[in-house]
Amino acid sequence: MNRVPARFAITLTGGHRRVRRHAIDEPMMPDRQAHYHTGGARLEARARRSRPHAAVALLVVSTFASTQSPPASIPAITAPAGSAAIEQTSSGARAPATLVTSFDGLGGGFVGPQGTAMLRNPSDNSLAVGPNHIVQTVNSRMAIFTKRGKQFEATGKVLYGPVPTNNVFRGFGPQCETRNNGDAVVRYDQIADRWLIVMPIFGRGPIRLDQPTGWTGGERAYLSPPGRPGQPGPAVPLFQPQAIPDVPAPTGRGGQRGDNAPQGPYSMCYAVSTGPDPLGSYYRYEFLRPLFPDYPRPSIWPDGYYVATSTSDNRISDTIATQKHACVVDRTRMLKGEPAAEQCLVIENVNFLNNADIDGTSLPPAGAPNVMMAAGGTQLDRIFEAESIDAWQFHVDWKNPANTRAAGPEKISVAPYHYLCDGQLSNCVPQPGVDRRLDSQGDKIMSRLVYRRIGDQESLVAVHSVNTAAGAGGVRWYEFRIDKQRSVSRYQQGTYAPDRYFRWMASPAIDRAGNIAIGYSFGGTPNFPGQRLAGRLANDPPGLLTLREAILVEGEASQNALRWEDYTQTAMDPSDDCTIWYVGDYLAKGSETYSTKIGAFGLPGCGR
Repeated sequence: MNRVPARFAITLTGGHRRVRRHAIDEPMMPDRQAHYHTGGARLEARARRSRPHAAVALLVVSTFASTQSPPASIPAITAPAGSAAIEQTSSGARAPATLVTSFDGLGGGFVGPQGTAMLRNPSDNSLAVGPNHIVQTVNSRMAIFTKRGKQFEATGKVLYGPVPTNNVFRGFGPQCETRNNGDAVVRYDQIADRWLIVMPIFGRGPIRLDQPTGWTGGERAYLSPPGRPGQPGPAVPLFQPQAIPDVPAPTGRGGQRGDNAPQGPYSMCYAVSTGPDPLGSYYRYEFLRPLFPDYPRPSIWPDGYYVATSTSDNRISDTIATQKHACVVDRTRMLKGEPAAEQCLVIENVNFLNNADIDGTSLPPAGAPNVMMAAGGTQLDRIFEAESIDAWQFHVDWKNPANTRAAGPEKISVAPYHYLCDGQLSNCVPQPGVDRRLDSQGDKIMSRLVYRRIGDQESLVAVHSVNTAAGAGGVRWYEFRIDKQRSVSRYQQGTYAPDRYFRWMASPAIDRAGNIAIGYSFGGTPNFPGQRLAGRLANDPPGLLTLREAILVEGEASQNALRWEDYTQTAMDPSDDCTIWYVGDYLAKGSETYSTKIGAFGLPGCGR
């Protein structure tokens, strides 16, 4: 993901390296374009021709090193006419959500049964909650914690980790076992009481006779070849390693579009548990992709696990600005440990896609297509404003893939908005005591696109980060409703901006009472970046988050790196379908690397 605003040259000579910054327009050798990935820190590069006296590569270094200088300019924060009309410029009158419990997850100073981990920026936080456990992935590592309940007396004890995320594929073979990768995402399938772990492979594998080629935009659904013969095979218990030396995840985003040499495929890896215990056994699957599978956002729907991904943050061609992948795997067969298929559509010239992700156990009507959404505008074309949200109806046919379609986009009218700080990888959120500003990821709807059915009412909640009239950042949120004809319309909307500070990179949830909670990063000088949550009750006046902010964690230091999280995550607790869990980053006092804080919140009127 993430188009890079600055380049650095790392020159390796005799084991030493030098880092220097290159302007974006510095001439590059045209013979080869590649992308590299270091444990989830996305790196754009152009590899130069090798020299006999040195190995030379141009990399974007996304670390906390002082060599990561700020982007040259600070975007002007202006709001389009009409956007201020839906801004909520004061806090709600109700008491804040109750913080039930919280603890530090993976991050600086974390120690677990398998030792420690050198975690990279950004965190790529993901969180899922089951009946008795909490599972977290951060960049290229994962951990499992206790959750108070029938099995454990306390929450937050580390049972497992930190381990490389590909540990769940131990013994499976091909690329899922041999390559560890960032951007992994974990979900708890509350409908089936199963865990789902999705991990993309950003490096190309060996050339294969069965590898897919030639995926292009259009109505056709492509079948992804299985990566391993006879998959999934028997369910395999989660491997229990001893303490693991912290070895950096393999680098290499090589072989991207622009390389004319023969190349093998990319992969998407899936692990589905056989029950509600994440320490138990898993069915494992690998599917081959010809296009770079960046920024996966899995969602749960009755007929499939839907996973949207993205090829690149650079233009694909003169006529194609963006190339997104709308993919789905056969959930029914995967839950049974049977051979399964993955189908993908390629959708061009649209923004980052998110699929509807079910909260709770009330299902949509049988056969209902999954709803997929994206923000308007196109950052690559410097179109930072829009007045609509794009929506598709994604129907999959497992018997006849020729019938698989994503109908749309339908443009749903909303109040005008401007991407916070013009979008991703922007020099945006100010911090006290440093010149370094933080990225906003303002060009996209953030995960999750939440679906909840209560009786005959079907709701979707979406969030993204926008400029505010006060010259700061706010959380734009929408509730959409789906009628009996499956038409999606806007029910309510608002921008939460109660002061002149920044709220951004949000994630929503809907509890079983219909209450909405939204967690987000909070910051802006003089506040160090931290995490907060606001919400509303089901029958409150439309367009307002009526619950005052609850503080999950106050930041204690500034981060000396542009990339901030890339995303936060909410998760519903299946034990009561009321408790809403949330995870995000902060820096502890004196720390140079992020920590993560995991917390559980309760809203009035749901089990309380």
